[in-house]
Amino acid sequence: MPANVIPFGNARSGATSIAEWSLLEIALPGFPPTPLGVMLADKSADRLFVRLRSWTDVEALIGCDLDEQERDVLEFLGQDLEAKAGEGGAAAVFESLEDTLSSFLRIGGRAEVACGLGPRRETDRLFDLHVDGRIGRFKTHLPFYELQAAATKFGESFANAARAESSAGTSSNALGEPGGAEWIRIPDGFRVSPDMFAARVVGRSMEPRIPDGSVCAFRYGVAGSRQGRLLLVELFDETDYASRYTVKKYSSRKVVSDVEDDWAHASVRLEPLNREFDGFELSPDRFRVVAEFVSVLGD
Repeated sequence: MPANVIPFGNARSGATSIAEWSLLEIALPGFPPTPLGVMLADKSADRLFVRLRSWTDVEALIGCDLDEQERDVLEFLGQDLEAKAGEGGAAAVFESLEDTLSSFLRIGGRAEVACGLGPRRETDRLFDLHVDGRIGRFKTHLPFYELQAAATKFGESFANAARAESSAGTSSNALGEPGGAEWIRIPDGFRVSPDMFAARVVGRSMEPRIPDGSVCAFRYGVAGSRQGRLLLVELFDETDYASRYTVKKYSSRKVVSDVEDDWAHASVRLEPLNREFDGFELSPDRFRVVAEFVSVLGD
């Protein structure tokens, strides 16, 4: 079974889980409460997900310096909360914070939320909605496309599509852009470029490198030899949308062409990484390479 990629707005079957989340705030003397971040507890796994502003962002927001102790608290708070959840469970961390409210750190009431895109993506979404709605395009966020849109935009005419988007301007709402892309937050420290986008990969054929249901970054405009690279491919003769796009390791066999002694592809083989699945061969006219796999961004 191919590792398929599904649209951004669709959760894989059975993947939706219910979680509880709360807003964290800091209260500094002389300042109103300032949104600091989001805590989300995945009930099914009893796992805590945290996204917080950095202390440098807080200083920029309030326009003054924090003291050394306040900086230390903010720098290590996320790690400390997740470590405590690993020891005693996510619910215990919520209860601890609710019972020990301080004048510096405050926690809001809990609310239930459905995690159709997974708990980490939901934590990022809540952070964007309630804490920091700024979208740093190709800095803090990547566009997340449905694969039909990605194949159209980043296929053979991707350069024309990019120019058309550029001429259309940059206005958008907080969560999207003209052309159908959503912008999703990327992990801290992950380097991106304007030739990258994100999509969700479903299926076990590329495990362990790409876990089932992972949100992955891809780079369009695959240059140079494709041999041995992990590629997102569109299969032309596949009528089932769920199976039309697949991520596989690419290998090809070449023969000498009759035209000017040039080389031509005799066949292309797409291989899974999981040995429980079989590879398959295609003629060059039966598929199109859309983009190259870059990295798993998260669940």
